[in-house]
Amino acid sequence: MTDTLSPAQLEGIDKLRRDMREAAGGLGHREARFLVDAYYMLQGNRIEAANQLRALTESEEPNVVLAWLFDQQRLLENEIKKALGPYTDAHTVGVWAKSITGIGPVLSAGLLAHIDIEQAPTVGHIWRFAGLDPTVSWEKGKKRPWNASLKVLCWKIGESFVKVHSNESDIYGKVYVERKIQEETKNAAGDFADQAARALEQKKYSKSTDAYKAYIAGRLPQARIHARAKRYAVKLFLSHWHHVAYEDHFGEAPPKPYIIEHGGHTHFVKPPNWPMA
Repeated sequence: MTDTLSPAQLEGIDKLRRDMREAAGGLGHREARFLVDAYYMLQGNRIEAANQLRALTESEEPNVVLAWLFDQQRLLENEIKKALGPYTDAHTVGVWAKSITGIGPVLSAGLLAHIDIEQAPTVGHIWRFAGLDPTVSWEKGKKRPWNASLKVLCWKIGESFVKVHSNESDIYGKVYVERKIQEETKNAAGDFADQAARALEQKKYSKSTDAYKAYIAGRLPQARIHARAKRYAVKLFLSHWHHVAYEDHFGEAPPKPYIIEHGGHTHFVKPPNWPMA
C-alpha cells in the first residue's frame, strides 16, 4: 500500500508512470493489442478479487493480502488506460471514437489495434472480421473466419452503448433502444417465426427454459432481441468508424456499405462529430 512506501520508492513509481506515458505515443498496434488484452484480463481478475474480498469481509476472515492485490490490479488498470490515451490521440479515428459517449481510450485503442483500414475497402470487411456478418458461419474443422478478440471488443462496445443510453450526449445507445422497439414489434407479429423454427431444429432446449417457450411459440427470446438490437447499433458505429478512418487515410469518402446502398435505405447517416472541429 502506498502509505508504506518510502519517498524514493514513490518517486521511482512516478518516474515509471511518466516514462510509460511518454512511450505510449509511439506504441505499435501489436503492443496496443497486448495492452488492451491485459487491461481486460486485469479487470476480470479485479472483479473476481472484489467478490472474494467482499465474502471474506462479511465472514470477518483475514483479507489484507487480497485487499492489497485488489488495489494493485486497479492501479495497473488505470495505468494501462492512461498509456493507451496517447496511442489513440496519435490517430484521427482514435480521437473521433473517444468523442462518442461510451467509447473510452481502451475500446478506441482496441479498434485501432485490430483494424487495418487498408485491408477494409468497405465496412462489410470490418463486419466480417468482427464476426458481425450473419451470412458467415464457422464450419467444423475450418479456421475461425473472424477475429475472436475483435468480436469480444465489439460485444463490449455494445454493452457500453446500452449502459449509456440515458445519457443526454449518447447517440448509439439510443439507436439500440429504437431498434429494440422495432425488433420487439416484429417479434410479436411473428415475423421471426422461421428463425425460431430453425433454432429448434439446430439445438435441443430444455422445455423449462425461456428460450424454448419463445421458440415453440414462433418468437425469438428476449436475449436474442437484445443481441440483435445491440448488434445493429454496433454495426452502425463501425460504419461510421470506417467512414472516418477511410476518409482520413485516403482523403476521400468511402463507398457506402451494402446495407445502405442496396438495403432499401433512402438516406445516408453521416458520422456524428465529423469532421472534427
